[in-house]
Amino acid sequence: MSVYKAEKILKDMGYISPQKSKLPDSDKRFPDGSHYRFEIPSVEGPSVMKALLDELKRKEQKVHRISQGSGIMMLLDDEIQEMCKLAKENEIELSLFVGPRGTWDISAGTLTPNGKMQALKHEGIHQVMYALEDLLRGAELGLRGALIADEGLLKIANELKIKGVLPENFVFKISAQLMVTNPVSAKLLVEMGASTINVPSSLSIEKLFEIRQAVDVPFDLYVETPDTLGGFLRYYEVPEMIRVLSPIYLKMGMRNHQDVYPAGQHLEQLNISLAKERVRRLQLSRAMIVRYLPDAIESSIGAVDLGIPQ
Repeated sequence: MSVYKAEKILKDMGYISPQKSKLPDSDKRFPDGSHYRFEIPSVEGPSVMKALLDELKRKEQKVHRISQGSGIMMLLDDEIQEMCKLAKENEIELSLFVGPRGTWDISAGTLTPNGKMQALKHEGIHQVMYALEDLLRGAELGLRGALIADEGLLKIANELKIKGVLPENFVFKISAQLMVTNPVSAKLLVEMGASTINVPSSLSIEKLFEIRQAVDVPFDLYVETPDTLGGFLRYYEVPEMIRVLSPIYLKMGMRNHQDVYPAGQHLEQLNISLAKERVRRLQLSRAMIVRYLPDAIESSIGAVDLGIPQ
């Protein structure tokens, strides 16, 4: 149970009711018995990944998952192979986004207020086909994890996993863009094959707790959220997130920077700077855990269920 000294002070002063009930501890865990893991997103290519790994080593920090947002289609074969090699050497899960989505299509519908809902979906069967090509190509190059933001793609990809076309240990990570906001939707996605669910950081812990009751798969949750998703900073809530929502990936987003998707050499130095600062954000989160929830168990590196490239 997390301990905030200020909570007792405010209770003694009468500003917090002594009878205020707390949400119960989650009894769900990762397969290795741990409560939490760390994820660093927006690692856009091998150069950024190398800089990130060097910074983690320099600051004696560890991370369990590295993810990317520009997509498999924006990486050359040798770039994917290099990222897979780095992830395997460091026993880290690597998750790359798939295919073209509505935001990259020729329609202006995704730019309208009501059309934003279709923005990260695959428009038409050809975009679904392209996304599957990304998954198949990635798997052939050794990748064992991908971000998915479309229910149709998830359904087909899971069927291919069951048939053995995709590896059995391939991790389907549901993107925050899919906006899983209630227990019913979360359960439906798990039934369709979701391995982990990126829940919106705009939800209160109470609402996230309701989703946790419905599913056992890990949550991926931004501690700090990009401006495009609200720009929230929830560092003091990290201990409570772990206590109530485990198993959970604590995701190190960043606010106050330009959109980096799709990335390339023109944005490489920015992405390297962002990756290094995300390590510092990870340190801030870990400090909160040490201070307020020291008994929480962090997952081991190289855990058996991680989508570590082959």
